[in-house]
Amino acid sequence: MGEQVGVEGSQPVDLSKHPSGIVPTLQNIVSTVNLDCKLDLKTIALQARNAEYNPKRFAAVIMRIREPKTTALIFASGKMVCTGAKSEQQSKLAARKYARIIQKLGFPAKFKDFKIQNIVGSCDVKFPIRLEGLAYSHGAFSSYEPELFPGLIYRMKQPKIVLLIFVSGKIVLTGAKVRDDTYMAFENIYPVLTEFRKVQQWPAIFLASFGCLLGFGWLTSVAKLDWFLLIGHWAA
Repeated sequence: MGEQVGVEGSQPVDLSKHPSGIVPTLQNIVSTVNLDCKLDLKTIALQARNAEYNPKRFAAVIMRIREPKTTALIFASGKMVCTGAKSEQQSKLAARKYARIIQKLGFPAKFKDFKIQNIVGSCDVKFPIRLEGLAYSHGAFSSYEPELFPGLIYRMKQPKIVLLIFVSGKIVLTGAKVRDDTYMAFENIYPVLTEFRKVQQWPAIFLASFGCLLGFGWLTSVAKLDWFLLIGHWAA
């Protein structure tokens, strides 16, 4: 009831929650936690596995674990940023594992004020989008400078989410602190995207000249973003 197979064809989609039939995939969860103690970063880097510390480049120990596959930025103040998890539960589990590693090194680390700071999701609407038309009609929310960046940056007010929209139909959503905001933002933008769906029409004389239909594939490469949030004043 209220379900159908989603676009990816892997799991049923609750259409009452996702009317578009598309569920954005969570790609990265950024969380923060307070270990509530001062840390000797040199000691941590020397004694912990999969840890690196170069104070001339960055004022934190960079530590990695394989399960869940995540990266932590650990500051001398006891503040920690955890990034790379694919779900909120994984992010919290990873943060606890990092805290436990610090405890085993002899520091009185606690686990305080855990908070999800950013959720990054992505999806594919499976049709090309006229970004110029979208930017013109939604100028108050849109920023589109293809010479600088191939995607349109759409700053949604409610929920407060930033969307990167590419001509290929690929969408990246960032800025949410709860996953439902990511889902809501996509459902809000989906009708707008269908309005600016690009219809490709090839002149018949052009097709006849070559005797075949030429297909042009849009290749969009979205760089893998490392969302190192709150590294400034928060970690001080």
